[in-house]
Amino acid sequence: MTTKTSELLAVAAPRTSAVVQGISDDQFGLPTPCRDYTVRDLLNHLFDVVVNFQDLARRREVDWAAKTDHLTEGWRDRFATEADRLTRAWADPAALEGVSPGMGLPQETVGQMALIDLTVHGWDLARATGQRLEADPAVLTAGHGFMDRMGDTGQKMGAFGEPVPTSAEPTTLDALLGRTGRDPAWTP
Repeated sequence: MTTKTSELLAVAAPRTSAVVQGISDDQFGLPTPCRDYTVRDLLNHLFDVVVNFQDLARRREVDWAAKTDHLTEGWRDRFATEADRLTRAWADPAALEGVSPGMGLPQETVGQMALIDLTVHGWDLARATGQRLEADPAVLTAGHGFMDRMGDTGQKMGAFGEPVPTSAEPTTLDALLGRTGRDPAWTP
């Protein structure tokens, strides 16, 4: 059984996992487009995302303040495993019903947050480590739809930076990055 959210995650997760697989330990200290995050910091944050959003799919509350160093033996393979579990958690149609008790948002919106995080932070990590992330057009369409609905709220809550104007076509990854406060031309 699948849902539209899980189908999109099934496309995005392997692409981000491939970027994670391509990161070497000696790149942990590099800066990322997320100003306050090094590669190591962002990897740990993205690990928290793929683990915590599994619980959010099941309507369990999560503790975002708990900071775990996930980058221990076998971390690359564990990330891929957790990203796959994330996709499976959102495949249950019940995951999309109602309102998230921990976030106070419609469950469908919460699932789209996971998709945005995988895509945008996947790009952040790719850019910081000299890799590329190719985003699927359906994922980009969903990402832009999410930003149409939640972009202003996310910016007020500090999840997104001030939008960065781009000359990119409105449906592209570069345009989505600009909407989340990233400069698509960012370099380390």
